[in-house]
Amino acid sequence: MRKLIFAIVAGAVASTALAADISMPVPGAENAAGQKVLTFIAKDPPGQRCNGNLQVAAEIANTYRIPIQLLPASLAPGMPAPAVFYGTQMIVADGRDHNGAASYQLVADVLEMEGVAKQDKTGLLLQDKVRQDFDALKATIKAGGK
Repeated sequence: MRKLIFAIVAGAVASTALAADISMPVPGAENAAGQKVLTFIAKDPPGQRCNGNLQVAAEIANTYRIPIQLLPASLAPGMPAPAVFYGTQMIVADGRDHNGAASYQLVADVLEMEGVAKQDKTGLLLQDKVRQDFDALKATIKAGGK
C-alpha cells in the first residue's frame, strides 16, 4: 500500500514538474521588481473552464503572497486559453496539460516548489461559512449554471 501511495504522489509531482518545463512568452510574466507573476488567461467571453480557473485564482490569493494577473485571450495573442502560467512556465493550458483546467492543488504545488511566501493571515475564503458558499458557487459553475 505504501508503494502505491508513493507512486501516486511521485506521479503527481512529476506531472507538475513536466508542466513547468514548458516556457512561453507570457505578457507581464514579471512585475517591476522582477518577481514572477501568476497569470490566468481566459477565453473571450469566459467559458466554464475559465470561470473555474478564476475561482482558483481567488483561492490562491487567499493563501499566497504573489502578484496575480487575469488576462482575456485578446490581450495575450498567440497564447492558449484557458491557461495558467507562473512567470513564463506553463502550469496548465488548453490542448495541453489538464486541458487548461487548473486546480488549487496544481497551482499550489508549483508555488510551494518555488518557495512562494504565504499570507500572514489567510483570507475570508477559508472561513467555514464563506467556504461553504464558495464551494457551492464552484459547483454551480461546474454544472453549467444549473
